[in-house]
Amino acid sequence: MALAQQAWERSRDYVIFGALLLVALTIFVSRNGPALRAARAASLAVTAPVEGLFERTAQFRTALGENERLRTETAGLSAEVARLREARAENAQLRSLLGFTDSLDAPRVVGRVVSKDITEQTNLLTIDVGSRDGVRPGMPVINERGIVGRIVLASPGYAVVMPHQNTQFRVPAVIEELGREGIVRWDGAAFDRLTMEYVVKTEPVERGMLVTTSPFSGVFPAGTPIGRVDTAYAAAGRNDYIIHVTPAAPISEVGFVYVLLVEPDPERAILEAQARDSLGLERREAALEARLEATTPEEE
Repeated sequence: MALAQQAWERSRDYVIFGALLLVALTIFVSRNGPALRAARAASLAVTAPVEGLFERTAQFRTALGENERLRTETAGLSAEVARLREARAENAQLRSLLGFTDSLDAPRVVGRVVSKDITEQTNLLTIDVGSRDGVRPGMPVINERGIVGRIVLASPGYAVVMPHQNTQFRVPAVIEELGREGIVRWDGAAFDRLTMEYVVKTEPVERGMLVTTSPFSGVFPAGTPIGRVDTAYAAAGRNDYIIHVTPAAPISEVGFVYVLLVEPDPERAILEAQARDSLGLERREAALEARLEATTPEEE
């Protein structure tokens, strides 16, 4: 008897709580009166804003995560698009080079431009072929559009190119439609034009005429495009035109090139250099260039 009483005292609270909970559940399920419905509605009215706040917070956190994921995907897709555009441009240039190959008679090697220094008047390009590929200083560099420059230095794996947009570059040229010769150089004033000189001003030079390398170039094959005439004017006191030429192959757009594995005749180069030095032509040309740089179209 004493044991039963002790057990009842220990479990009495739990039994009473369970009985009351059972009664409450029975009333809640069996009775759906207006008072109960009103109580439920009131409790929902109180708890709904809180639940809505927690739900909006969860939605906001979800939106932040989704936004970050989309931002990452967008950055990746933008990088992929840039790579695809670059690959498409390279493929187009390589296809043009392959189509251009059949018109070349000289041995050549294809190089890729790996560095461009186009911020100074003495601009330079670096390509990924060198002496182990047969590249030597003085060799001409072209692409499918026209002349690019000539090799000035070569190591086993790389070579440095002096492009036509370098103030030290010169190339004998001819206006195809007229058969008139001159010298093309870059005056350093603008990246979108070269300058042709020594064409007499009586010639009917017109915009759009093709300018190519002369047979007397000694470096480039004759007839290689240099560019097209943009404007021509005769400065005061001169009998020849100053012709602005739009380059066929601007160095800012050059990616792949051909190096023609043809070396200039060393005997001829030495003889011509000695002749120029003995006659003082270098000094005379420097003085003439200084005078030309001071000349503008308004002086006509």
